[in-house]
Amino acid sequence: MGAIGRLLREPLVHFLVLGGLLFAFFAWKGGGAGPGSTRIAITPGLVEHLASGFARTWQRPPTDAELKGLIDEHVKEEIATREAVAMGLDRDDTIIRRRLRQKMEFLVEDAVDQAVPTDAELQAWLERHADAFQPEPRVALRQVFVSAERRGGGGAAEAERLLARLRAAGPDARIDALGDASMLPTEMPLGPLSEVARSFGGEFAQRVDALAPLHWSGPVPSPYGLHLVLVAERLVPAPPALADVRPLVEREFLSERRKAQLQALYERLLKKYTVSIEMPQPEGGKQAAAAQATGEAPAPGGAR
Repeated sequence: MGAIGRLLREPLVHFLVLGGLLFAFFAWKGGGAGPGSTRIAITPGLVEHLASGFARTWQRPPTDAELKGLIDEHVKEEIATREAVAMGLDRDDTIIRRRLRQKMEFLVEDAVDQAVPTDAELQAWLERHADAFQPEPRVALRQVFVSAERRGGGGAAEAERLLARLRAAGPDARIDALGDASMLPTEMPLGPLSEVARSFGGEFAQRVDALAPLHWSGPVPSPYGLHLVLVAERLVPAPPALADVRPLVEREFLSERRKAQLQALYERLLKKYTVSIEMPQPEGGKQAAAAQATGEAPAPGGAR
């Protein structure tokens, strides 16, 4: 049973099974004849397909005249497609090549999506990518601002003096009369670290996230100047349970699985082909090859 399960997960098996189903479907629709055939079969299945497409668009079934028009247009499209392929118009066309690749890859992706991931698979994937789903840390802080611009070279010294005073006073030190006035908040309640980054800059927020709580630290630089900071509270949320983030985890899991299956398919199919790559020669190499062909020596530094 384990071997059968592994076989059913193989991307090439998915591709071949879907290819067979699509072949049967298009044969039922009347598209089974090859591009070299002069017979165009309009089957009942194809007529129903055309009529249902019309009904989805116009919210009503087509009249007899409209249905005849749909069939006539399909016949014209089939004739034009076969004649274009016979003339080779599909070759070396970037748009057609890309579209064909997309259709083949869609087949594989659809097959991948048919296999619904289990809770165990999603849980294992979530654990491997825990950092991407870890909730943002939350911090509350107090800060005293020292303007290096206003104080010139004395800003660092003033910051050190104030830091010693704050540490002596402890976490509950009064800070309303300390430091330099600014529009920055002197206290921030418990909130996401990104709020700190928005107010003081990303580098400042990273430094704050590493500070020991209930201890005056600094000076911590920001784009505005120097800060003496006390982290009053830090909350690191627990990783989310699978039930809380299942739709997002399943979406990312399937996306990763599609890429892996496509890569496996291409690696398997590549074994059928021999790929020959000839890189263009540098300009110097081209001149040397031309000179060798004519029996002349190339001019130093290239032809003048």
